[in-house]
Amino acid sequence: MERYQEIENSIITKYRKSIYKNFREAVDRYKLIENEDKICVCISGGKDSMLLAKCMQEYQKHGDKKFELEFVAMDPGYSIKNREKIEENAKILNIPLKIINKNIFEVLNKQTWGSACFLCAKMRRGCLYNIAESLHCNKIALGHHYDDVLETMLLNIFYAGEVKTMMPKIHSDNFNLELIRPLYLVKEPDIISWKEYNKLEFLDCACKVTESIKQHDEKVSKRKAMKNLIAKFRKESEYIDKSIFHSMSNVNLNSMLGWKKDGKEYNFMDEYDDKSN
Repeated sequence: MERYQEIENSIITKYRKSIYKNFREAVDRYKLIENEDKICVCISGGKDSMLLAKCMQEYQKHGDKKFELEFVAMDPGYSIKNREKIEENAKILNIPLKIINKNIFEVLNKQTWGSACFLCAKMRRGCLYNIAESLHCNKIALGHHYDDVLETMLLNIFYAGEVKTMMPKIHSDNFNLELIRPLYLVKEPDIISWKEYNKLEFLDCACKVTESIKQHDEKVSKRKAMKNLIAKFRKESEYIDKSIFHSMSNVNLNSMLGWKKDGKEYNFMDEYDDKSN
């Protein structure tokens, strides 16, 4: 058995319950993949997107849907070492990867540090949408996982004063594409365990712009704080993170001061006096 086959086998054996079952549950629960889809799987070079690629391949081979896959990595200006690492891992994992060159890092060098990560994410997302459309895909798959969802929820509550989560799928406002997150129910510790079990080494943040000042980026440090908080919760109880996650689908509007929908704001006072009559 070749190494990529051993890695594939680990997903459906050792990590069947913690990874593949949760991957399939997200796909089924949120209807992320349908027959005749052509999905652009976006590879950043990190552990999450590489695992996503393998889960998508497994589902394509053995799942109950017929769909096509394109595996795309956008090179925003990686160092030669990081570019080679992505190519090496794609070969190890048997992922037929297309790498598209862009000069995003060159543009970012002209920006202030505080806006670098936000602008990079925005530019990369736009480039990926364009690439996906050029490949005639109708969906784009990203490697965001369960912990990313929790961190986003907590960041919004603590720093934005807003109850808001990362959705498992969304329609693009500017492209005829749907963004899906098939790892939505897969926890990061399980992804790390899978990586270490298979002795794989992936990129973390390969950005030339922020690599020397990463610890000073406010947004990065806030997300790191949320990651540490979630880890603390898990040490105290195995149920806390699940309660946080499920709170987003268990909203009691009778006990909310206000809410927004489609850009319109609502307040409990709007109907309060009517209910008393």
